[in-house]
Amino acid sequence: MDDVDLIELARLARTHAHAPYSGFAVGAAIACDDGSTFSGCNVENLSFGLTICAERVAIGSAVAAGKRGFRCIAIVADTDAPVSPCGACRQVMAEFSPDLRILSSTLKGQTQEFHLGHLLPRASTGILNRP
Repeated sequence: MDDVDLIELARLARTHAHAPYSGFAVGAAIACDDGSTFSGCNVENLSFGLTICAERVAIGSAVAAGKRGFRCIAIVADTDAPVSPCGACRQVMAEFSPDLRILSSTLKGQTQEFHLGHLLPRASTGILNRP
């Protein structure tokens, strides 16, 4: 699957977001090492700390299907500029793919590429610098 297709899966997943409090709908799609893909959307909760980001929903779906190796995740939001994943999502991504490639796109098609290693340095060693 190429980048355009992965972004389109994220765009479609966004349409299923449950964002009644913020109105900020986000979609994500993750491409696994074996070529399979999984998508997710954000799911808000009145107790905002219980909200689950689209990226973590996509990763959780993949993990529930037995996947552990990921090559790229696409994120789509209705923003003026591409968004970057929150800290919690970055840490969950690092659990499985410390060098994950991240594509973030707006609904207007502006896309930016990030690499998890730059957004979350030392992700595979943690604060104690352990392997």
